Amino acid sequence: MKSNAVLILKCKFAFSNFYMDTSIKIFKVVSFLEAVSFLLLLFIAMPLKYIWDMPEYVSVVGMAHGILFVLYLLGAYWMYEKLNWSLKVLGIVAICSVLPFGPFYADKKYLPSN
Repeated sequence: MKSNAVLILKCKFAFSNFYMDTSIKIFKVVSFLEAVSFLLLLFIAMPLKYIWDMPEYVSVVGMAHGILFVLYLLGAYWMYEKLNWSLKVLGIVAICSVLPFGPFYADKKYLPSN
């Protein structure tokens, strides 16, 4: 009977580690995509709109970036709970979302590497 309880705890622990690793990987992908979409918006779509009068790229890239931005902030809160971040770290990671190259910094500084 005791060995069954130990086996159940081991399985539970292994699954929680798998879930943790998967959630971190998902957040890293969203973080990368959000950062790239922001850079595309700033350095390609906006110049195309204001210099060459091609506003259609801003609407496409802007919509993608907006969705990724919201997913990034939701993911940051998810990491806050999963990784037991302090409110200060959550705030820094959230501020990184509005800075060019910020999500890359947050990834290196606050997320565990695999």
